[in-house]
Amino acid sequence: MAILPILKYPDPRLRSRSLPVESFDEDLATLAGDLRETMIHAPGSGLAAPQVDKLLRVIVIDDTQLGEEYGQKVLTLVNPQIIEAKGEQIYQEGCLSVIDLQSNVIRAAEVTVEAQDVTGQKFTLSASGRQAVILQHEIDHLEGVLFLDRISRLKKDIYRKKLFKSQKMAKNS
Repeated sequence: MAILPILKYPDPRLRSRSLPVESFDEDLATLAGDLRETMIHAPGSGLAAPQVDKLLRVIVIDDTQLGEEYGQKVLTLVNPQIIEAKGEQIYQEGCLSVIDLQSNVIRAAEVTVEAQDVTGQKFTLSASGRQAVILQHEIDHLEGVLFLDRISRLKKDIYRKKLFKSQKMAKNS
């Protein structure tokens, strides 16, 4: 397994829609393992294949519970789809592809997701709270949507200006 480079905003590849997985083979199992290792190394709560420049509908999420060691329980979801969403919650989110920004985002409080595992076996996962947020965030990546798209225009503009300024300073040094 490999630790893959994570694309950073404003890389335009982060805006691409991912393709459904049709082949449940060794390449898919390798990608899932690489996503797991990359997420743990980062460290993060979830990672989607497009964040590592793989346009496939694959995500991994850390599912460790309070008292468990981080990274010991990672779920892989292939071709995930939210089939039900209930309620509303505000949760502070960050993203491995959007450096130095955390912001409150409105998300569904509960979701039910249909997905497949790396062998193609279908399953359903119901989640609430933090896990529901992570699932929604990572599934957004599969559609080319960043959490930046879900925050106020003012916060987004401030972030972009700050990012542009820091990139300009880095080029000049």
